[in-house]
Amino acid sequence: MLIRKIEVFLRHTRMPPTRFGRLATHDPRFVYDLRNGRIPRPHTERRVEHFMNKYREDTSAY
Repeated sequence: MLIRKIEVFLRHTRMPPTRFGRLATHDPRFVYDLRNGRIPRPHTERRVEHFMNKYREDTSAY
């Protein structure tokens, strides 16, 4: 489930949910909405997964 992956990502990166939403989807309420039952479209899910993978790649180089 996407929200579980996001929650793990947020814990590991210590990124605030609003910042994650802005960076991944241009929606600061994205994570809060998911927590309240919002179901993202498949395209949005892919975009969020791509953002998390890219972020991990970019930050693991240091």
